[in-house]
Amino acid sequence: MKPKYLSLIAAVLALSLTPLATAGTPLICFPFDIGNAQSLPWVHDKGIGSPQNTYDTKQLAADTINLLGQNVPVVVRMETLRRAALYIEKDASAGRQLLERLKERSAGGKTGRNALAVFDYGYFMETMNQLRRDRTYLSGAAGTREGYTLVREAIQLRGHDPEMEFAAAVITVWPKLPQHEEHLRNAVAGVPTDSLLADNLLSHFPSVSGTVADLRSGKTGSSKRK
Repeated sequence: MKPKYLSLIAAVLALSLTPLATAGTPLICFPFDIGNAQSLPWVHDKGIGSPQNTYDTKQLAADTINLLGQNVPVVVRMETLRRAALYIEKDASAGRQLLERLKERSAGGKTGRNALAVFDYGYFMETMNQLRRDRTYLSGAAGTREGYTLVREAIQLRGHDPEMEFAAAVITVWPKLPQHEEHLRNAVAGVPTDSLLADNLLSHFPSVSGTVADLRSGKTGSSKRK
């Protein structure tokens, strides 16, 4: 492993890492930077942004599933599922439909369980828990960390995936779980330079800003996607 990576990992272990998201629920209150990637329609105002008033939530389940294709990066999936959760605030039935569709996708078939489908279902469950709607949408899983368990399964199915590790780090930072530091360390160790993952590590875990900047070989904020 390159010395630059080793110094980055050491910095993560040495710091008490508190993300900006502690000012609110991490999966809801802090958007994920997806660059120019497609996601659900959104009003990009201050803060967490807001759903478009003209969007037909009857299409939410179908639109969300269509946006979660096999080639879609994990960080983009995270933001799409965050937006879907906020749309559900005004249409509970759309939320139940989406949750069921994600559950069906995660079950797999003759070829076995698909890592991304398992991730989507687990991540959405955790997002809904943070939205405080678990009794409505997650009846059997209310008060549990079943979603996180599914995300960990997805990581095992996928193999080493720093983006999924980042997602697990965001999930486990609040309420804090002992596995949080390990997930964050794995995400940082595998972060590609000049990537969406690097951008999101900087915004959600600002304590690693200096070391991620070093990893980018001296690149400044001018490389950040708009």
